[in-house]
Amino acid sequence: MNTVELTPHRFAGLLAPAVDRTFRAGMLAGRDGGGAELSQRYGGPTANGFLVDLRTRLAAPGGTVDGPGFTAITRYGDPVSSRRAVDKHVAHGMLHRRPDGALSATERGAAFLAELYQVHAEVTEELWAGHDERVARLVASLGRVLAYALVLADEEADPTGSAFTALAPPYEPDGTGPGVLLLNRLGTLRYHRADAYAAAWTAAGHTASSVAALPPGPERVAIELETDRRAAGPYTVLSADERLTMLADLAALPG
Repeated sequence: MNTVELTPHRFAGLLAPAVDRTFRAGMLAGRDGGGAELSQRYGGPTANGFLVDLRTRLAAPGGTVDGPGFTAITRYGDPVSSRRAVDKHVAHGMLHRRPDGALSATERGAAFLAELYQVHAEVTEELWAGHDERVARLVASLGRVLAYALVLADEEADPTGSAFTALAPPYEPDGTGPGVLLLNRLGTLRYHRADAYAAAWTAAGHTASSVAALPPGPERVAIELETDRRAAGPYTVLSADERLTMLADLAALPG
């Protein structure tokens, strides 16, 4: 039987849309399955929007996101708008901001995140019901990928800030359900690719705004290929068969 040669860089390009689809399905289910109501009980998105984005670090006791990390996470937004949004989160008593810009959840913010984890546990259990083996397999493989990604990130520390290292490893307290493990590991992996993409367009002489306006064509293709190359490292911990299995498992999940 012929086997498909799925190199890490080729796999990185194929995996990205599959990760996006599955992650967004889980987050949408969370919003519709109680997350929106939970947010309103704690003041609405004005009070807690960024806590949802930063949950994998801020839910951890003592977890903080430093200033460069937050800048990397919000690199495609307007810095002034992001700062004002954080000001409102602080005013609502959901975030604490240190003088150096590092963010952490207040007691109220931590309570919101604990409830959000519970919402995500309930909705992902329903969304991916009947796919227990696939979910377990994906959780295990993604755990290996993320662990190696952190090793590589430590060796190649980016002084300008990394969205991935700001939020990885995801907070996974004892008893965290497999659906939440999968959702948050996928979400964290998306930030790894986001950093690779930012490095690729920076090397090509672009800014966040100029690359967003870049039309389809050879230059965009070249940036995407360079992103795949930069994102590929962690996937060397998987065999070619394991990479194919990961793609198949993600494709089979509802959402």
